[in-house]
Amino acid sequence: MSSTQVPASSGSSDNPKLPVSSGSEGDPQYVVIDERKKRRMISNRESARRSRMRKQQHLDELLNQVAQLQQENNGILQRINATAEVYVNVESENSILRAQMTELSDRLHSLNSVLRIIEEVSGFSMDIPEIPDPLLKPWQLPCPSMPITASSSMFKF
Repeated sequence: MSSTQVPASSGSSDNPKLPVSSGSEGDPQYVVIDERKKRRMISNRESARRSRMRKQQHLDELLNQVAQLQQENNGILQRINATAEVYVNVESENSILRAQMTELSDRLHSLNSVLRIIEEVSGFSMDIPEIPDPLLKPWQLPCPSMPITASSSMFKF
């Protein structure tokens, strides 16, 4: 017998809304089985609908998370670029200061040489301090009384 469902005829059944199989019109056992199949089918459809809704909700959450992470990534990239720009500026200033220090150090050595020559020629004893090379011994700078200060406002993070 086939199990296709057909609506019951208007004169032969008590419940015209109840679909029954073609070979089970009068058998109550088949009507109960058809009811179970119908309930299971409805339950499966509802379960599939809930599953699709959960899947869509999960997809929406993932898309929101992607957008949030992209925003964070853009913010981090902006901070990296700003920090790199500050680094380039500081490195440029340091290069200028190193060049000035080298020039002033050369001038000072030249002046000390002139003072030594004057000391030898005149016979006067002069106290000419030996100036440490800041590149070889940076902790023995000629001006130790000037502390190196830094503040948090110097760095933009």
